[in-house]
Amino acid sequence: MKAMVLKAPIGLDHLTLEDRPDPGAPGAGEIRVALHGSSLNFHDLGIATGRMPTADGRIPLADGGGIVEAVGERVTEFAPGDSVVSCFFPDWQDGSATIGDFSRTPGDGIDGFACEFVVLPASAFTHAPKGYDAVEAATITTAGLTAWRALVVDGKLKAGDSVLLLGTGGVSIWALQIAKAMGATVAITSSSDEKLERAKRIGADFTLNYREHSEWGKAVRDWSDGRGVDHVVEVGGPGTLAQSIEAVRVGGHISLIGVLTGAAGQVPTAALMAKQARLQGLIVGSRREQQAFVRALDATGIRPVVDRRFPLEALGDAFRYEMGAGHFGKIGVEW
Repeated sequence: MKAMVLKAPIGLDHLTLEDRPDPGAPGAGEIRVALHGSSLNFHDLGIATGRMPTADGRIPLADGGGIVEAVGERVTEFAPGDSVVSCFFPDWQDGSATIGDFSRTPGDGIDGFACEFVVLPASAFTHAPKGYDAVEAATITTAGLTAWRALVVDGKLKAGDSVLLLGTGGVSIWALQIAKAMGATVAITSSSDEKLERAKRIGADFTLNYREHSEWGKAVRDWSDGRGVDHVVEVGGPGTLAQSIEAVRVGGHISLIGVLTGAAGQVPTAALMAKQARLQGLIVGSRREQQAFVRALDATGIRPVVDRRFPLEALGDAFRYEMGAGHFGKIGVEW
């Protein structure tokens, strides 16, 4: 089978299309999946550029969507022909978080989904949302489920709540769509007026160019009649956290899910304490949470925003496009 492989020294110039052995028939408890799509995440980019170390010869990409070709003994949840999508943490089936590393995350600690076929335990997949193609399904594995957990699972989002989103990448656009479907009002920031206009067209209630408004936290608080927003989906990290704390209401919820501005920095602890806000770090979610998310997508009819699709053999170009930060929503890979 064809597979994209990271070769040492790992970097985009050493992404190689190889022939790998076919994984064969599924054993007991396993399914064989013909993969047809994936989507790119900041985590995948870190692996592919060598910023986050992985093994020589690793098949990248954490997200995988495809069709079940065969099932092994004792598999009752899936049947040949089913559309399925992978899980970011295949060993985290349910319950509170117990995993704090990526040793079993596809495309990082184990081989990922930039290939034609896989044979894996059935528990490493869920059903895909109805009517989604493989690329659309793949967008829920990392970005979609992260947004769902931040707002709904951990944040307990309800109709009438207010939400602040930073930027227009995959997690933020998924969060915008989820929040609007749940009846929330949404503020979103970007450095691009064009992207802000696109965000308005899919429901954003208040948009702000953070390059033109350095004190955007206060501007968002003013938009919320001085109260502050109920939820912040914080993807920037230390460079944006102070403004997110400024924007959140007393007793509000900040989901810390990204470190785009750096892995370490000062936390304005006095301001956080004064807001009595809950600052919670999170990494994606469990299989049970993904199943709940899929049910919500089936009920609401939300479809993901896919900015552009690349063929598998152009995976390096897809990552370079991601590095340019010009995309809106998700970047797909399709074969």
